Amino acid sequence: MPELEDWTAELEETAAPTDSDTELVDVREMGPPDPMVETLETLPELPGDVLLVQVNDRAPQHLYPKLDDRGYEYASVEVGDAVVTGIWQR
Repeated sequence: MPELEDWTAELEETAAPTDSDTELVDVREMGPPDPMVETLETLPELPGDVLLVQVNDRAPQHLYPKLDDRGYEYASVEVGDAVVTGIWQR
């Protein structure tokens, strides 16, 4: 598995604030809906300037509307067989 810096580097191509502190949540081994639940439970625990990086084995399509509803911004990129999503507060 690549290091956190490798995941963050992939997000530099997006609008994600990669210059902030970063928290990693790797949910590739979880079945639905656990990746979404894990991510949504982690977000409120983080300071507002932290970028949450979710590593999943697929695009978190059901997560996106929930992030919109909660006022978060996000960007996803495919990295090999993983989808890396950066999530941050607006």
